[in-house]
Amino acid sequence: MGKRVAVVLAGCGVFDGSEIHEASAVLVHLSRGGAEVKIFAPNIEQRDVVNHLKGSPADEKRNVLVESARLARGNIQDLAELKVTEFDAVIFPGGFGVAKNLCSWAIDGKNCTVNEHVNSALQAFHSAKKPIGFCCISPVLAAKVFPGCEVTVGQDKNIDGRFPDAETASAIAELGCKHICKDVSESHVDKGNKIVTTCAFMCKAPLHEIFDGIGTMVEEVLKLA
Repeated sequence: MGKRVAVVLAGCGVFDGSEIHEASAVLVHLSRGGAEVKIFAPNIEQRDVVNHLKGSPADEKRNVLVESARLARGNIQDLAELKVTEFDAVIFPGGFGVAKNLCSWAIDGKNCTVNEHVNSALQAFHSAKKPIGFCCISPVLAAKVFPGCEVTVGQDKNIDGRFPDAETASAIAELGCKHICKDVSESHVDKGNKIVTTCAFMCKAPLHEIFDGIGTMVEEVLKLA
C-alpha cells in the first residue's frame, strides 16, 4: 500500500502563495512514488496579493484556502481538519506565501510567528515521529518550530550569484539550528527529527534541476515514512 502524505499549500503564486512549479513537482514525485495524497491549506486571508505580471502589490483580498484550491484542482481541505493519525508524512512546498501566510518570516525574519494550525500540524507529525518535507523557503518553519534541527536552504554564501537569498542560512543558524550547505540537486535528511529539506528555487537553476532536487526530498520522505 502506498504511503499517505499530506501536502500543505500557502496560496497560488510565487510572490504571495505557494510556488506553482514546486507544488506540482512535489505532487508528481509523490504520484510516481505511489503515495496517496491529500492537500490542505489554512482558511485565512492572504497577507497581501501581488500582481505577478507587474511584480507589484494588488489592491484586493484573497483567501489562502480558495487560492490553493487552484493548485489542488478543487480537491482540498481546511488545514484545521488535518489529522496526523490519517497520514504517514507531510510536505510543505515553498513560495513566498509560506513566509507571508503560514508564518510571518517575510516581515519578522527569525522573530516570526507561525500560524496556529501550521504549528499544530508540525508538532503533531514531529511528536508522532512521522517525516516532514520542506523545500525552498519552507525550511524556516522547521527552524522556528524545532530549535536544534538540521535544514538546508542551499548555500550560506551567494556562490556565483546562484544563491541570492543566502542570508537566510544565517538567520536559521541564529535560531539555534544547523544549516547544511547543499546544491539544488540534493536534499538533506535530519534523521533524528525526520526532517527532509531541499533548496529548490532558493537557487537560480534550470527548472529540471529544481524538479530533480525536489524529487530527492520526496524520495527521502517516503523512505522515512
